[in-house]
Amino acid sequence: MSTRRLPSALERTAGRAGRLRAGAVLSALAATALLLGACSSSSSTSSSSSTTGAATLQSLQSWPTSSVSLQETGSSLLYPLFNLWTAYTQKQWPNVQISTASTGSGTGISQAAASTVAIGASDAYLSTAQTTQYPGLLNVPLAISAQQVNYNVPGLTGHLKLDGKTLSAIYQGTITNWNDPAIAALNPGVTLPNLKIVTIHRSDSSGDTFLFTSFLSATDPTGWGKTGGIGYGTTVAWPPVAGAVAAQGNGGMVTACAANPGCVAYIGVSYIDQATAKGLGYAALENKSGNFELPTTDAVAAEAAGFATKTPANGAVSMIYGSDPNGYPIVNYEYAILQTSQPNSTTAQAVKAFLAWALDPSGGNSPAYLDQVHFVALPSTVTQISVDLLAKLH
Repeated sequence: MSTRRLPSALERTAGRAGRLRAGAVLSALAATALLLGACSSSSSTSSSSSTTGAATLQSLQSWPTSSVSLQETGSSLLYPLFNLWTAYTQKQWPNVQISTASTGSGTGISQAAASTVAIGASDAYLSTAQTTQYPGLLNVPLAISAQQVNYNVPGLTGHLKLDGKTLSAIYQGTITNWNDPAIAALNPGVTLPNLKIVTIHRSDSSGDTFLFTSFLSATDPTGWGKTGGIGYGTTVAWPPVAGAVAAQGNGGMVTACAANPGCVAYIGVSYIDQATAKGLGYAALENKSGNFELPTTDAVAAEAAGFATKTPANGAVSMIYGSDPNGYPIVNYEYAILQTSQPNSTTAQAVKAFLAWALDPSGGNSPAYLDQVHFVALPSTVTQISVDLLAKLH
């Protein structure tokens, strides 16, 4: 399959429209009107659909009348979307003030587990060990995102094709130059420079690291995965590669890659505009069917669609390297990490109202928000899973 350019916002919306039911399209149009001020400051902005999921979303969007402050921290990939959401909700419901912080998914999980923040944000779902250690901790899917693989190769135009085994070899230091035969074989007809590769990885505990190393583990199980001895996680023991650079947050990854010609980096798709503005390219990655795909809305949605009915009641599922022939191979749910038991009833009500609005296809899960960060809305079946999880808060 040939690669595709990243579409404009209008093209992304049109591309997704062919995949959504008519009711969802109407909800997306309603969301646009909402952002233009057609909405009043009533206690709910839920979809008018009469389905069970929408009715439950509506019941959760009961905003408190007394003042409450919430803290959110964690995923730098999810951080831009949280800022879009809070900018709107705090105007509509000023009683609920929400502070946001980009600290990395590991911090989001740990601070939610310690009850020092109301909402942790994570690209990674909770591990079995974490749910055993913190039985009251939930991971609630909020939207679908993807991860790009960026590079800084001066003079190179178009999108390089890369696969997981080649990236594994690069991050292990066995492929060190951009004109290596393994990269050239994936890119026939492309003139590759004799330029040293500078690997860049996250210095903080990161859901992006979890996603990227999950991809390397799935595509190179004997070289990187469990039998290869490196594995995946929010932190890993990176192989000692000469000249490797560690950077904090997705913003730090963009800056570090731009500052190091020859770099390769894994960066959340919500930063694709910033990375492109800095002159960084991004790769078409080989999927499980052998096709090379860019992180377009269509390719991300195609990959995620195959996991909608496979998502368990606790919301924790890996969507890395799925089987859709048109799918982009690094996609995931973005999660809110929450304690079932909140400090008080007002806080619990505020968290439920805010996140239910964020899940609503007429609210935070509309293209008016998600297109700005290149995310994809949750399928209705997964939204219902999230609603059921939110309903547990007390």
